[in-house]
Amino acid sequence: MVKFGNGWDGILGAEFEKDYYKKLREFLKNEYGERVIYPKAEDIYNCFRLTPLEKVKVVILGQDPYHGAGQAHGLCFSVSDGVPPPPSLMNIFKELKADIGCTNFTGNLTKWAKQGVLLLNTVLSVREGQPLSHKNRGWEILTDRVISALNEREIPTVFMLWGNNARIKKSLLSSKTHLILEACHPSPLSVTGFLGCHHFSKANKFLEVNGIEPIDWML
Repeated sequence: MVKFGNGWDGILGAEFEKDYYKKLREFLKNEYGERVIYPKAEDIYNCFRLTPLEKVKVVILGQDPYHGAGQAHGLCFSVSDGVPPPPSLMNIFKELKADIGCTNFTGNLTKWAKQGVLLLNTVLSVREGQPLSHKNRGWEILTDRVISALNEREIPTVFMLWGNNARIKKSLLSSKTHLILEACHPSPLSVTGFLGCHHFSKANKFLEVNGIEPIDWML
């Protein structure tokens, strides 16, 4: 059984005992045994390991992991060290520069995760070269529970919902305590609706107003 050594154990541990997750686990066992799956099995839950529940300040919600070799490592929109950033991440860099003046970039977003940015995909695994190939296998039940648990907290939290798949999750966010920021996905297909959203500066302003240390978004 996966253990995180932080506040996620109570939430995720309960989900790991449910029938849907046991079926998902069997599916993943077969997939990893027969196909090339990303990220590596040991990296699937990195977002929870790097960002303890009690430290979550911001949630960036992605769709599913990158499906190219060496890219995904368990954090949405992030790539492993030394891997060229995919187009969506390049557009995030453009917004960072325009919004807060960031000029030095690395595709590995671990720095954000360690500050309290939960980089969560709604689906946590994928077949090589086949986006959304692990959709509707049970991951969405697990990640919906995570989003709901964050909504239930009294700690003011920023939720960044980029693209239609993320914006659907707004229905899980009922608390007026939190800030919900919506924009188009940073994919080249919809980037004109993403650039200029100023989500990074808006998030920090909200955190500061609520007496919470802002995120150092500089990469």
